[in-house]
Amino acid sequence: MSIVKYTKEHEWVRVEGDIATVGITQYAQEQLGDVVFVELPVVGKGLNQNGEAAVVESVKAASDVYAPLSGEVVEVNSALESEPALINQDPEGKGWFFKLKLSAAAELDDLMDSEGYKAFVEEQH
Repeated sequence: MSIVKYTKEHEWVRVEGDIATVGITQYAQEQLGDVVFVELPVVGKGLNQNGEAAVVESVKAASDVYAPLSGEVVEVNSALESEPALINQDPEGKGWFFKLKLSAAAELDDLMDSEGYKAFVEEQH
């Protein structure tokens, strides 16, 4: 069973056991436009909740991607380095950024569920 949560910075995180897969939301990729480059974290790097984790560059701007939870990077989506458009095509699927081994699962309580995130995005307009 997996749990999906969202941040106010428009990242999503899918937690299965003690591994969290992280990416940006459909809303975020729509705001960015065509993604042209992604800088991923290094495997083995420790990340703190809300700390900078990756950079995504689009035709409009470069944006930081933050770690929704604390943990150690155990895998990155290297397919994004040669095919960054995966983020536009499938941001909450094949366009994932990295996987974390969680160090503080209780931080999940700080994040929004899908209904909460949907309401948050609607408030932004």
